Amino acid sequence: MKVKVISRSAQDYMRETNKDIHKIQRNLDPKLHPLQLPREYKRALNAVKLDKIFAKPFLFSLSGHIDPVERLLKHPTSLSTLISGSFDGQIKVWDLMKKSCVRTIQAHSGAVCDLCMPNHGGYFFSCGDTNVIKRWSLSEDDSGDQPLNSIVAKTNIVGMDHHRKKSILVTCGEAVDLWDESRPSPLKTYKSNFDTSYRVKFNPIEVNIFASTANDRSITLFDTRQNEHLRKVILAMRTNNVAWNPMEGYHFTAANEDHNLYTFDMRNLSEPLKAHLDHIGAVIDVDYSPTGKEFVSGSYDKTLRIFKEDSIHSREIYYTKRMQRLTSVIWTSDAKYILCGSDEMDIRAWKANASEKLGPKALREELNFRYQEKLKETFANHPEIKRIARHRHVPKHVYHGKKEKDAMVNAIKRKEANRRAHSKPGTVPVTSVKTRAIVKELE
Repeated sequence: MKVKVISRSAQDYMRETNKDIHKIQRNLDPKLHPLQLPREYKRALNAVKLDKIFAKPFLFSLSGHIDPVERLLKHPTSLSTLISGSFDGQIKVWDLMKKSCVRTIQAHSGAVCDLCMPNHGGYFFSCGDTNVIKRWSLSEDDSGDQPLNSIVAKTNIVGMDHHRKKSILVTCGEAVDLWDESRPSPLKTYKSNFDTSYRVKFNPIEVNIFASTANDRSITLFDTRQNEHLRKVILAMRTNNVAWNPMEGYHFTAANEDHNLYTFDMRNLSEPLKAHLDHIGAVIDVDYSPTGKEFVSGSYDKTLRIFKEDSIHSREIYYTKRMQRLTSVIWTSDAKYILCGSDEMDIRAWKANASEKLGPKALREELNFRYQEKLKETFANHPEIKRIARHRHVPKHVYHGKKEKDAMVNAIKRKEANRRAHSKPGTVPVTSVKTRAIVKELE
């Protein structure tokens, strides 16, 4: 004989404390909720509008330099340590938690051209517009202006980077040299066909490969295990800097003088994977997020833009009235903040997500934010939500510059279309922004 009884647990309907919310039993059968889709659409619409209301990306600025900030360097193991170099030869070490400068070094007589640091973060290297590489200690005990040691090169140096695993660094300028930290002469000098190389960056995954940009508008790939370059591509205009994707070892993004950025696969440099538009001035610097999903670019048009790695247009634009031409940008190692240096001697800190709430969040609050993100992702292609999420207010000079640039681009397209219409079929091919940027690839 079976006897049916009611069995209830107090934990299913009782609150843990008198300040907690009452538990409500819900039947999730979709037949009982015919208006669920319109309700979720309205929630997604409200979430997008709230993002606009709470979008306050600017956090603070660091003042102290008396000349434009040339380079920024983040510490590989400390989130709160930032190193900056300016045009007057000063290097400053900053504590981002205290928003203050903890050390000032008069490192060079001219501009600080570049900074680099090994992965253990015990010291860092600097180079000026001369032929001297200096190594500096980061310990608080050593607060003098004397470097740990100096390396004198035979040629001028304007850029440098450190190997991710070994104690070697590469420099560029009149020549591309590979150095050991403890030796006064280079391990090897790479043969090159250019006069001056401006920037050099090691691959964080394929650690023996590095890329160099030069004044002949080229991007050249080198290997520390070989004596000659691996590949070389010549673009229509000069590349100012490159940044390697920290998650995709073959991909890097180049910041170009033609107002665009180009993402390449180093296995095939004949055509970029993607062209990233929207800037109206030369792109000076670029840096990837640690997740590898996004990157930030700083431009001569006085704006920062954040791009997704696979998108043509930027998802965000940052600017202030006082911020002038950008010289350096970095994305912090926790992927939450962006730092930039500019011509008016300030370093600014921004949120990577403009409307993100900083500080600790309650569990229900965090779950609600995740729910809103999922709703926005689900309804992202609905016209009204897409329009609100995409809209950005831009400065007057960017707005009018964009209109002028669009008029010039449309004139070029119209001219090509007219030539194609009045020429023999096949003689005037259809070209894209990606193919127009490449002149030729050299093995």
